[in-house]
Amino acid sequence: MSRAAMAGDGADAWDATTGPRLTLCGLDRLMPLHVWVGPTGHVQRVGPTLAKLRPGEGLAGRRLLEVFELRRPRGVHRFADLLGRDGAKLQLSFRAAPRTSLKGAFVRLADGQGALLDLSPGLSVTDTVARFGLTGSDFPPSDPTVEMLYLIEAQSAILAESRKLNRRLDEARLAAEREALTDTLTGLRNRRALEHLLERLTDAHLAEPFGLMHLDLDYFKQVNDSLGHAAGDHVLCHVAKVLGEETRRDDMVARIGGDEFVVICRRCDDPATLDRIARRIIARLEVPIPYAGHVCRVSASIGTTISSAYARPTSARMLRDADRALYASKDGGRARHTLFAVAKPGVAGRKTS
Repeated sequence: MSRAAMAGDGADAWDATTGPRLTLCGLDRLMPLHVWVGPTGHVQRVGPTLAKLRPGEGLAGRRLLEVFELRRPRGVHRFADLLGRDGAKLQLSFRAAPRTSLKGAFVRLADGQGALLDLSPGLSVTDTVARFGLTGSDFPPSDPTVEMLYLIEAQSAILAESRKLNRRLDEARLAAEREALTDTLTGLRNRRALEHLLERLTDAHLAEPFGLMHLDLDYFKQVNDSLGHAAGDHVLCHVAKVLGEETRRDDMVARIGGDEFVVICRRCDDPATLDRIARRIIARLEVPIPYAGHVCRVSASIGTTISSAYARPTSARMLRDADRALYASKDGGRARHTLFAVAKPGVAGRKTS
């Protein structure tokens, strides 16, 4: 291929000695990422797509090895070294940022015209297309890159939709789980949630101390009978609010029956502290509760037990003992707090306040 053939845009002709002649326009169409390097190692011309990768930067006239860092083949320090490796596969990148990686082939030209590099983005094609806004016309017509990009884009869209669907399913599952563990009236945890937590807290491997309060409203039936169930629901929501305000974030408040609640005070088994919490709850619940022009009056009886009172605490026994302490409070005149104390194995005592 003569220099005139590479530089001209005239009619093509066939030369049996040098092969088919190719116009620069044809070269751009077939190899839009080419680099034509002269015999001295200076860049003579680059394809239109390669020029897009260096916007505003003239590459013509610069030394090839000043523009590119050659990774493969190794041992190339001068352009003359590369001329001796006709047909070599190349791995290279621009020396200046952005250091786009390219791969390709090196072909020595006849008649001392230097060499031709046919390059492509290789594995970095997705980033390169996105960074420089390349389209199908920037690649050779026979290059499957564009079709591959469409497939990648389609696959990415499918995966994105799949992730969205999975996220929605996870959110629906979590919402269903929360609903299954939540009391619909008060928004507190329900008995099922309480059982799950107690199962973990009484695991011998956890060894986290905690207090368990069983609370039952006093005079709640009178509210329901005199003012109706809507008033009763209003009172229950008010009680839930008070219990939430008088406990810590890590504690659990659960409604386990009509007017029965259980409070789990995590990492707290100090009787004096639990007694203060119970007294505050009772005092606040004795404040009359306005409802639709009426006043609802309730109080609370509380029974408490602590995990450290047992050699091996179980949820069933602690709930039973807290219930026994609760009814001791009821029998003692209501609006009271009773701590169930295990004096020694087989012997139980109660402390009422």
